Amino acid sequence: MKVVLLQDVKKLGKRGDVVEVSDGYGRNVLIRRGLGLEGTKSNLNIAAQRQESKKFQSQVAKDEAVIMASQLKKVKIVIPMQSGEDGKVFGSVTPKYISEVLEKDHNITIDKKNIKLKEPIKSLGEYDVEIWVHPQITSTIHVSVVEE
Repeated sequence: MKVVLLQDVKKLGKRGDVVEVSDGYGRNVLIRRGLGLEGTKSNLNIAAQRQESKKFQSQVAKDEAVIMASQLKKVKIVIPMQSGEDGKVFGSVTPKYISEVLEKDHNITIDKKNIKLKEPIKSLGEYDVEIWVHPQITSTIHVSVVEE
């Protein structure tokens, strides 16, 4: 029996998947509990349309991420910080601070969780910072930390 899943079912499939199960399990567990619909012709067509729509939306998001990554490669930000004698910065430059500077100076909204620093920047200098634009696409921006 074919069943279109309405919710994620552990060890069986994700929402929207069409799975082949035994008749008893399909009727008595999945359909009765509202976890799936019987795999009639119309339900299978609707599931196929939703899968196509989901693929299209993910491709559009990926294309937008590629464009965003190419724009980010051109971005150079300058962060003025107070520093001591050795070039050590008072405080540090964190992903949150970089995100705020990108928003303020370039009108680019990047979540601080998507900015990857090995460790916070604690000295003056030039740094390349990796940004995750999409789960599969990264970009690099150039950060200059200068004395205020």
